[in-house]
Amino acid sequence: MKESYFKSVVMIERLHRLFLDVVRTELDRLDIRDINNVQCLVLYNIGKGQVTVGELTNRGYYLGSNVSYNLRKMVQNGYLVQEPSAHDRRSSHVRLSPKGVELHSKLDSIFKMHADSLKTVGIQDDHVGLLDETLHRLETFWTSLMKSEARR
Repeated sequence: MKESYFKSVVMIERLHRLFLDVVRTELDRLDIRDINNVQCLVLYNIGKGQVTVGELTNRGYYLGSNVSYNLRKMVQNGYLVQEPSAHDRRSSHVRLSPKGVELHSKLDSIFKMHADSLKTVGIQDDHVGLLDETLHRLETFWTSLMKSEARR
């Protein structure tokens, strides 16, 4: 079990990096050069809503340490609109601009095509559902480990 557990953890990281490469390849195919793959995932996760900068990290939309830099670049390149919060001057909200909505739509189509193509390699809907459930349980397990460690 220990070997499978560790191999799975390594595979999760490897798959994340590979997925980022896939997103980069799709951006290249679309001839989009003013946003990177990580920024695309943030944009996609924001979707049609509006979030605070803090929510980006709290909800797991952004995993890196330089969220301010990436948001600034996305605002400068016209993908996001950033507005100060009406209730808290220390906070700001971001939402997709029309250019961001257009890219979100393109990404959504690409991800749908990818998801539909999973069946061609033998991955069925129930496989993806089980994977998602297992990954959520792993997240819950690791979170509980961190919380118990913090209480010590």
